Amino acid sequence: MSVDNDVVIVGAPRSGTNMLRDVLTALPGYATWPCDEINLTWRHGNRAFPSDELRAEQATPEVVGYLRREFEKARHRYAAQSIVEKTCANSLRVEFVHEVKPDARYVFITRDGLDATASAMARWNAPLDVRYTAAKTKFVPPSDLPYYGARFVANQLKKRRATAAPGQTVGWWGPKTEGWQELARTRPLDEVCLLQWQRCVEVSQRGLAAMSSSQVFHVSYEDFVREPEAGLRDLLDFLGQPEKFDAKAVASVSASSIGKGRAKLGAESSARLGALASETLRSLGYAG
Repeated sequence: MSVDNDVVIVGAPRSGTNMLRDVLTALPGYATWPCDEINLTWRHGNRAFPSDELRAEQATPEVVGYLRREFEKARHRYAAQSIVEKTCANSLRVEFVHEVKPDARYVFITRDGLDATASAMARWNAPLDVRYTAAKTKFVPPSDLPYYGARFVANQLKKRRATAAPGQTVGWWGPKTEGWQELARTRPLDEVCLLQWQRCVEVSQRGLAAMSSSQVFHVSYEDFVREPEAGLRDLLDFLGQPEKFDAKAVASVSASSIGKGRAKLGAESSARLGALASETLRSLGYAG
């Protein structure tokens, strides 16, 4: 199999995907889109599908062609050898993404689900970030703008009319799993975040297992932030570019967040959530 130079970072929300993207794009030859994620770009041609769990067969020739052109545009716009893509919702559609980028390298980053859960909870009912939202609209396919614009207005009106009870949420944040509406309606927020993390991890594992082992690299968030220089060397070895190592790229990486989420959740919530996702946590080397 020929291998292109692009890198697809796969990971659940709040698992370190931003960190890895920032580390790589601090090195020469790597670039990404100037916004956090491009989920609506990935959904072009499937915008009405109820979740982000797109199937391989939904990567039609038209969709594949459009998405590949977007990668090429970015490559030329930023004079890059490698485009780094880290949209978290891609963790729910690895086979779909692989249809689009069959020769890219895939980096799967995992983090303790309880730390990720506590971090995600802070994002769910956060106020609207106008600047962040505006930056993302630049990467909405023009033909899809009226559709998403109408949905955005309707959702904002809905949020204004509704009030989240303690421990609950209004609306949805992050990757939309199958059955996301029922999940948000019937579970407390901490369980919603944990089950979202679990679904993203498990779907990613299945999709990545179908690829060649030479195409997939697993990064432990905790290992990377504890020894970032060693982690970056290993990553660049996998990407076939060890000569690009620069310690400055990981100078701001810190291990200070390890365990903070569990501590913030407290003993009771940690035990309840740990039992809920015990099998997945243990499979990744974390305590339930």
